[in-house]
Amino acid sequence: MSKPQSCFGYPLSIFFIVVNEFCERFSYYGMRAVLILYFTQFFGWNDNLSTAIFHSFAALCYLTPILGALIADSWIGKFKTIVSLSIVYTIGQAVTSVSSINDLSDFDHDGTPNNIAVHVALSMIGLALIALGTGGIKPCVAAFGGDQFEEGQEKQRNRFFSIYYFAVNAGSLLSTIITPILRVQECGIHSKQACYPLAFGVPAALMAVSLIVFVLGSRMYKKFQPQGNIMKKIVKCIGFAIKNRFRHRSKEFPKREHWLDWAKEKYDERLISQIKMVTRVMFLYIPLPMFWALFDQQGSRWTLQATTMNGKIGSIEIQPDQMQTVNAILIIIMVPIIDAVVYPLIAKCGFNFTSLKKMTVGMFLASMAFVAAAVVQVEIDKTLPVFPKGNEVQIKVLNIGNYNMTIYFPEETVHLVQMSHTNIFRTFDVDKLTSINISSAGSAVTPVTHNFEAGHRHTLLVWEPNHYQVVKDGLYQKPKEGQNGIRFVNAFGESFNATVDGKVYEHVTSHNASVYQFFPSGIKNITLSFSEIPGNCNNTFTPNLSFGSAYTYVIIKKSDGCPGLKEIEDISPNSVSMALQIPQYFLITCGEVVFSITGLEFSYSQAPSNMKSVLQAGWLLTVAVGNIIVLIVAGAGQLSEQWAEYILFASLLLVVCIIFAIMARFYTYINPAEIEAQFDEDEKKKKPENLYGTLDPISQTQM
Repeated sequence: MSKPQSCFGYPLSIFFIVVNEFCERFSYYGMRAVLILYFTQFFGWNDNLSTAIFHSFAALCYLTPILGALIADSWIGKFKTIVSLSIVYTIGQAVTSVSSINDLSDFDHDGTPNNIAVHVALSMIGLALIALGTGGIKPCVAAFGGDQFEEGQEKQRNRFFSIYYFAVNAGSLLSTIITPILRVQECGIHSKQACYPLAFGVPAALMAVSLIVFVLGSRMYKKFQPQGNIMKKIVKCIGFAIKNRFRHRSKEFPKREHWLDWAKEKYDERLISQIKMVTRVMFLYIPLPMFWALFDQQGSRWTLQATTMNGKIGSIEIQPDQMQTVNAILIIIMVPIIDAVVYPLIAKCGFNFTSLKKMTVGMFLASMAFVAAAVVQVEIDKTLPVFPKGNEVQIKVLNIGNYNMTIYFPEETVHLVQMSHTNIFRTFDVDKLTSINISSAGSAVTPVTHNFEAGHRHTLLVWEPNHYQVVKDGLYQKPKEGQNGIRFVNAFGESFNATVDGKVYEHVTSHNASVYQFFPSGIKNITLSFSEIPGNCNNTFTPNLSFGSAYTYVIIKKSDGCPGLKEIEDISPNSVSMALQIPQYFLITCGEVVFSITGLEFSYSQAPSNMKSVLQAGWLLTVAVGNIIVLIVAGAGQLSEQWAEYILFASLLLVVCIIFAIMARFYTYINPAEIEAQFDEDEKKKKPENLYGTLDPISQTQM
């Protein structure tokens, strides 16, 4: 094999692999950044269902690496596996983008799909293909990069894993900034909607670029032929060892040093030794899924938490799904700092900071990140509005007339001057709400006869002593995803239409209220249209909306006959800043750097040459199990308070961290290359004349 081209001491081929990984991670994280909001906003699913589907998809993405490792190590090799599954991946991204096109089934052009099932089916097919593609190439790309190094380049190879992880997070950073910006744009043929087709389409294009870049480096790669179905050999060897041990369970048979030694009657010592290396590492993997159970909630629970917060940080306005960029930004900052400053300082202090110790610290930091998330959640909960529960109703009074009014509730009397309102929603038990009466000076008392619906908010509109209207608000929770609710009350005297950023409120009749419609943050253009108003009137208003609020805009008639707008706050905007999430992102990012990068390098360094993809797949399998844990804990726990769920996850990881530290204490580090070299030496002594006839000229073992 000719000596590979190099640059700065690194094989030139790895630069194609790093660029490929950057584009692929841009594609994956860009799509994933907007996925949870796609489920809640486009499909209209609730938070729990959206979280469940999100983590099911994430789990599938990390289950398929087993398939990828099997294909690569057993049949077609890493290069062909990466190329073929990248094609599947690109198709999946394209199908997901098509599934989000609103006009695909919006036959009546009203802005709402007529057949949402078509969109759901297409998106599930697309996500399944993405899971197969991204999962299938995961164990191959990092291991394929490691294969490019020669013996004696261990330092460069270890640094490669840091560069590789840097590329992963650089792609993640850019995509989680860009795709949410694309999402909030409006696009469509017949009606303007949030531009999910573009938000998914750009990642699809980047996946195609990733594939092209990888193929361009084909001639420079060191490509090792697969060495047969290695997984089949592993399973058969383990099965035979267990069966043989069971047959010889009698005390008359002497014990063997390791349970796999019972396979020696059928399998050679090299294979048994290699499987011992793999099983020892796999045993250490058992506690690791709990870390990923917490880590992957950045894309679900933490994003949903951000939707209940204020995204205004100084002069910058951040979308909830853009908060995930904090992780990528901190990764890019922390990887070189920890790699070039922290680790050398620890080494100078004489502390043996082994790979497994680093991973233990990473688990502890992730646990503390969820404690920080719980503290933030408690602060958010303090600001949330109280809605009626069970048999309760809530009532707010708006006096939209020119009379001073008095409203008599059970055990309470409210006085309202003209064009005023109560500041709060008053809560009553519907069974004890026996009477509500209204009156004005010099007029008779008028009873309010209305069947109030339990569990809902209502607005009582009054304008004359004997004229009123009860409106059911339709709001039973704070607007989701940082949206803002707007409705109109007509105190003008004649019907009007209102248009807010393209959404129309048709025929708002006199002394009545429209339904709420919802809008993202920012300055909104409100245009009112009447049948007859003076020509010099201004009928356009531009309120500036924040995050998570709801407003009633009362349209009044001013003295000059022109319309005026009076703003009433029904639900206050989110007041807790998204900046408070930064500490939890900092902690989990530091945990990720010392856990994930170390775990990748550890998995590669402790794996025999022909089982590196298998062990990489085992590492990625821990991520899949972590996402399944989220589904189980969140589903079985049924905790009413979100902060309590965060504390539960933090406690579970802390317990697992202690268990892992104990397990790591008894692990002995090995050098697989030295062990395999010893086997080569032993074979050389046994069969010197057949050495060159038995070795594959391009085997991984020879490397």
